[in-house]
Amino acid sequence: QVQLVESGGGLVQPGGSLRLSCAASGFVLDNYAIAWFRQAPGKEREGVSSITSDDYTYYADSVKDRFTISRDNAKNTVYLQIDSLKPEDTAVYYCASGLDRGRRYYRSRGVRVPDFGSWGQGTQVTVSS
Repeated sequence: QVQLVESGGGLVQPGGSLRLSCAASGFVLDNYAIAWFRQAPGKEREGVSSITSDDYTYYADSVKDRFTISRDNAKNTVYLQIDSLKPEDTAVYYCASGLDRGRRYYRSRGVRVPDFGSWGQGTQVTVSS
């Protein structure tokens, strides 16, 4: 059974950091593209970052230079390091897996909900003083 479980969210002050984890079971992560999305109250789900099976990484403009996605194949886990957190980063963060469509695809089209079929339950990130 394919399962993705996020962890690492919490309440953090502006300027702080968090590392989110996405642990996979039932399949091998490094054969797929893995993405992180976030959804704030009243807003659509937004793709923020992805990593392909050959470690090409994509970041949305809103998070470039602050978010870092990485993979630990031995642990079958993908991470999202979030630095310099801002109040507007407050959201539920989801990881998702999908068919790896290659770096050209993600470079041109970004991270889109329809491209990812398996989802975790999400982890809440709240940035507030």
